Formats: sequence, C-alpha cells, structure tokens
Amino acid sequence: MTQKEILDIALKQAAADCSCDPEDFSRTENVVNEAVASPSARRDRPGVPVCRLYSFGPNAVASCRKDLIPEITAYLNGQGACYRCFQLPNLYDLNRILEKADARASRMAAAFLPDLAAVFGADLQIPYETRLLEPEDFRDLYVPEWGNALCADKKQLDMLGAGAYDGGRLIGLAGCSADGDDMWQIGIDVLPAYRKQGIASALTNMLARAVFERDRLPFYCAAWSNVISYRNALRSGFRPAWVELNAETVRK
Repeated sequence: MTQKEILDIALKQAAADCSCDPEDFSRTENVVNEAVASPSARRDRPGVPVCRLYSFGPNAVASCRKDLIPEITAYLNGQGACYRCFQLPNLYDLNRILEKADARASRMAAAFLPDLAAVFGADLQIPYETRLLEPEDFRDLYVPEWGNALCADKKQLDMLGAGAYDGGRLIGLAGCSADGDDMWQIGIDVLPAYRKQGIASALTNMLARAVFERDRLPFYCAAWSNVISYRNALRSGFRPAWVELNAETVRK
C-alpha cells in the first residue's frame, strides 16, 4: 500500500459518509449535499445524519437534511477559510441552524492516517510482554478500563487487539474496530499506574502494523481537545488527515 493508496481509501470512505464524490474534498469551493443512506458508510455511525461536516484541508464538505441545505451552504460560504466552519464562536451560528431539526453539533474529531515510513520505521520498545489478540480474547475485556480500545455496544466490529502485560496482568490495550470495509479504527487504553512509559504508542504502532498485514487501513481519531491522544497518534506514526463534525438529534 502506498501513501496515495492510503489517501484514496480514506477519501472513498469519507465520500460514502458524506454522500459525495471523493473529488469533492479537493475542490476550492465548499460542497453541500443531501444526506442519504449508504451501505458503505462507517458502521460506527449508522443511519442518515442530520448534518455532517468534513474537511481534508482545501474546503468543507457537508451532508445534511435536504431542508437545511440552503442555510448550511450559506454558513459554510460565510466563514471565509474553511477551518473557521469548525470553530467557535461560529459554531453557535451552526447550532442555530440545527435547532430547526432539533439537533446540535456533538462529536468533533481530528482523524489521522498512517505515514508508512513513520509506522514501519518506529522503534518503540517497552519492558513488558506484548501480544496480538483476536476477538475470542476480548470476551472478558468489555469493562470500563478498556472502553476506548473496545466497544461493548458494537462487539461485532472489534477485529484485533494488541496488549501489554506485566506479570500476566493486562496493563495496556489497543483495539481496532471495522468501522468501514477497508478501514479499521484504533483506540487505546493504558492503566493509570503504567502511563507515561511509551506503552500507548508502542501498542498503537504494533496494532497498526498488524492491521496492514490484514490488508486493511488503520486510522486513528482523537477529540479536538485531547492533546495526549494527539501526541500518541504522532509518536505511533500517524499524521493529521481530516477533521469532522457530526450533529445529533437532541434527546428530549
């Protein structure tokens, strides 16, 4: 797999998520489409979104309810630089639009793709035993300590893991879920007493390599405010690729 192929896979997946064409993410103008169901959309976010915004850098791409298209288009085009569509205080204006659909901006994330030279060139040794784990090994691991690495609500998506052990005790776990047909997302947890020892980056990197061996593309997401997770992504060999914002219906 080459860097171009990595980006092409990510753009194809983003296009399925945003009801658009992969080329739309490299246009100079913003793109807004009606959100429709797609069998190829990411499995960790089922259903048709009220509104979803993506940016790979050059522009912003939105998919939303049909009745919101005029106002979402005006919002995107009124910000100047596309990155301003994702920041405060402009998001207050977006939420005022979304209120008409009983929704508001919720999940905001930065996504990272692997840099092949960095992933396979990293030397991230730790003084603990490490093991690759298969789904049958996860049976007793759906507990709060491993809530970022595994997803109890979507166990069927958890495909592979990498664990670190101290005297037979699991102290760190990276897991990946098959969020797309070709893309597996990595999450990581380390027990508090074992943090700041390089365990997270070693396991993330180990699992990324294993995902490539399964002919899938590993990717990594972090909340915008999670500086620790950003650093782990970079140390593990991942680089910033896109940002996304998802709106969800407000529960009453």
